[in-house]
Amino acid sequence: MSRPVTPAAGPWARWRLLALLAGVAATAVALLVGLGVVVWTTLAPPATPAATPPTSPDAAASGQAHRDQIAASPMLQVPAAAASTPNIATGIAATMSLPAASGVGAEGVPTGFPHTPEGAVAQLAAIEVRVIEAMSIPLTHRVHAAWSLPGGVPAEQWAMTGNVQAFLSNVGASDNAKDDTIIVTATPAAGQIKGTDGPDWVLGCVLLDVRAVVVTQARIGYGHCERLQWSGDRWLIAPGSPPATAPSTWPGSDLAIRAGWRTLTTG
Repeated sequence: MSRPVTPAAGPWARWRLLALLAGVAATAVALLVGLGVVVWTTLAPPATPAATPPTSPDAAASGQAHRDQIAASPMLQVPAAAASTPNIATGIAATMSLPAASGVGAEGVPTGFPHTPEGAVAQLAAIEVRVIEAMSIPLTHRVHAAWSLPGGVPAEQWAMTGNVQAFLSNVGASDNAKDDTIIVTATPAAGQIKGTDGPDWVLGCVLLDVRAVVVTQARIGYGHCERLQWSGDRWLIAPGSPPATAPSTWPGSDLAIRAGWRTLTTG
């Protein structure tokens, strides 16, 4: 019997999505994957799940060191099985209302979110949905270029690029983008604000409900954290080392509530 492990970093590759798709027949299967830094095929050493989310960094602090502390602060560790085990919580999750976009920006990413922490989370969700539904390496690079500030990880090392590459590899794609026979949809399911530093910087996290149809149907959830910074009139991905890996939990489960995920609503 394998022991629970907490992946060092994202991705669908570690759950062997192709094997999943081949084995589900006509049954929809749900997985939940925590978004974070990408290490495409490796797993972290076994870890014991924490009882509660870690304490947030000192809210009174500020500056780059404070931002790095927020980013590096570990999130709830969960067993890998939490990503693929359907579970409905007995409790009621807190909610977070996300504002609506007022327009469409570069590379088809919705934009125009307000200068608030919730606006930052909404912008991150819009970036993720655009990348995941397209499943295209070239488009992912263009989105990264249009929606990131200088000084962060390059597109080749971005978590989202690794996820797209893993998905395409596991479904046997013949190119660097999915074809029309593969349908992927992504819906923001939950989010959290891990920390802030003044009005212009947010560490936001989003948990997506991602569904892919490749001959048969599979369903995965995917959560992600990024540093976000207000620049000009919009939120952009901020420079700095990638945040700690977000917990991989089934949306709406008791473990999701313990991990700090707040059910998203639209405002």
